[in-house]
Amino acid sequence: MIMTTTSTSFTSSNVVLNTPNSSLNFFNSCGNAVSLGFHFPFLHPKLRTKLKFKSLSMSRTTHFNVSQDSLTPTEQSLSSSVEHDLLIVGPGVLGRLVAQKWRQEIPGCEVYGQTMTIDHHNELIQMGINPSLKWTEATHKFPNVLYCAPPSRTPDYADNIRLAALSWNGEGSFVFTSSTAPYDCNDNGPCDEDTPVVPIGRSPRVDILLKAENVVLEFGGCVLRLAGLYKVDRGAHNYYLEKGVVESRPDHILNLIHYEDAASLLVAILKKKFHKRIFLGCDNHPLSRQEMMDLVNRSGKFSKSFDKFSVTDGPLGKRLNNTRTRQEAGWEPKYPSFAHFLATI
Repeated sequence: MIMTTTSTSFTSSNVVLNTPNSSLNFFNSCGNAVSLGFHFPFLHPKLRTKLKFKSLSMSRTTHFNVSQDSLTPTEQSLSSSVEHDLLIVGPGVLGRLVAQKWRQEIPGCEVYGQTMTIDHHNELIQMGINPSLKWTEATHKFPNVLYCAPPSRTPDYADNIRLAALSWNGEGSFVFTSSTAPYDCNDNGPCDEDTPVVPIGRSPRVDILLKAENVVLEFGGCVLRLAGLYKVDRGAHNYYLEKGVVESRPDHILNLIHYEDAASLLVAILKKKFHKRIFLGCDNHPLSRQEMMDLVNRSGKFSKSFDKFSVTDGPLGKRLNNTRTRQEAGWEPKYPSFAHFLATI
């Protein structure tokens, strides 16, 4: 089933969506018209020209029901590819890697990227991602939805995720990327998928994540709590290199996962079509801040050198283990440790 809301006219040979100036008008809860600039057609570009209907026109929510029996083998493959289309809310560094891997593993599918501004739409188009602006109400359902936008860009994170959930048709997967902050462990002790979380009310920052996770689970989606993301020029090691001297304790345990590995784990979870599950993303090789920066300095692969951590007290970290997630998702990281990553540079 394909849904959209717009002024629609059908001819005997194809479906035409009339969207003047490539924008759609919706109404918010106050009754005010909101014009949103969508840069992609809601129907699959290949399947769109193959559907035949009797001539009619309407201006309301329209449902297109296509019988699988009525399609030719070529049309069946196109319909199948539509079932694997993916909406990525927040197609940044991680989202773009997911898009690339998704399209590689599922040829013929379409990937859509929802953003807050049009600043990077040209980049997304060049990567094969169909960009659109953030909408205020769900008007089109996607079989797969990934929400990886940070909470810093919106005043009501949970409500934004609820809107994304309303864009999911429930057929594939809806996955939200959270962090490992909710786990109630700050003594460098062991931590896995079943470790209790921080009680609501103790930490405003964690409350935002927990409330967002609850929305996802209520809709039947899944949560992936990710450890510290990194690549050559991004991550904790890069921040510490830039600072030189950092006011943090050196024995605080860190947990890491490379951006590429986080993306491949997300793809694995999406393809399994899990519902109402919480997963953990890490490389299973925790190390202290000092150990990480010693590896960086000894590698000789960075132009700068780290000096020191200047604080000896404060909260500690946790030692993450995601063996269960690996088994259930059928996933292993490309970079099993930070040291292994450094050796590949």
